[in-house]
Amino acid sequence: MMSDYTWFEGIAFPAVGFGKEILEDVRNKFVLKEDDLIILTYPKSGTNWLAETVRLIQTKGDPTWFQSVPIWQRTPWLETDIGYPKLINKEGPRLMNSHLPIHLFPKSLFSSKAKAIYLIRNPRDILVSGYFFWSKAKLGKNPESLGTYFEWFLKGNVPFGSWFEHVRGWLSMREWDNFLVLYYEDMKKDTKGTIKKICEFLGKKLEPDEMDLVLKHSSFQVMKEINMINFSIIGKDVFPNGLNLMRKGTTGDWKKHFTVAQAEAFDKVFQEKMAGFPPGMFPWE
Repeated sequence: MMSDYTWFEGIAFPAVGFGKEILEDVRNKFVLKEDDLIILTYPKSGTNWLAETVRLIQTKGDPTWFQSVPIWQRTPWLETDIGYPKLINKEGPRLMNSHLPIHLFPKSLFSSKAKAIYLIRNPRDILVSGYFFWSKAKLGKNPESLGTYFEWFLKGNVPFGSWFEHVRGWLSMREWDNFLVLYYEDMKKDTKGTIKKICEFLGKKLEPDEMDLVLKHSSFQVMKEINMINFSIIGKDVFPNGLNLMRKGTTGDWKKHFTVAQAEAFDKVFQEKMAGFPPGMFPWE
C-alpha cells in the first residue's frame, strides 16, 4: 500500500523526507542572508538542470565536485528533513533549491537582499513528467493512469499544490531587483543566452572557454549519465521500480500524451487561472 502525503497548511508534500515541524521552522525561523541564492521551481520544471548550471557558473565550468558529491548535498532542498539542518549550519554563501509556494517560504526573504531565480515550464509538460515520476515513487498517492493524474493536477491535488497558484504567487515578485524569472523553453532554445542572463543577474563573468565548459557539462546528455545528479543512487525502498529522474528533457512532450479533450480542458483552465498576465508572459502560449 502506498503512503499518503504529508499535509501542511492544505498543501500535499511527499510522504518521505518532509516533516511538519521542519516546514513550520522553514517559514517562521529560517533567516536568509544577503549572499544566499535560491533556485525556485514547481516540481519537474528543470530544477536540477538550473541548479547545476548555476554551480558550473560559480566554478567557471569545473565539474570535478559534481562527479563525487550528490546533488542534494551540493544544492540542498530547503524544506526537506535533510536539507534544512544542512543549510542552517552552513557558513558562507548558500545555494539552495525549493519547491515551496510563496506563502510557505521563509518570511525573511521579503526583507532580505538574497537573490532568487524562478524557473517556469509549460505546465502541460510538467503534468506528463510529473505523472511518470510520481507514479513510480513511494512518496504519495499512486495515480493509476495519466487521466487520473490529469484530474488531480488541474485541481491542485498533487505534491506541492497547484501549479497555477504557485506561479501566480511567485510572479508577484517579478519586478523585484533580486528576483529573476527564467523559462525552461528559453533554456532549451537558447542555453547560452540564458546562461548570460544568469551571469548578469549574479554579477559573474565567464570567459569564452569557461562558457563552453558550462554549456558542455550542463547539457542534458552529460547530466543524465552522472549518478550524483540523476538520483540513481537512491534506494529501491523509495523507488522500487528505479528512478528515471531525467526522462527526456524536451519541450512539447505533452502532445504525445494528451487527448484532444484533455488539451481543450487544460487550455480552458489555464486561461481562467492565469488571466491578468500581460501577453507574451508565457512563451508556450
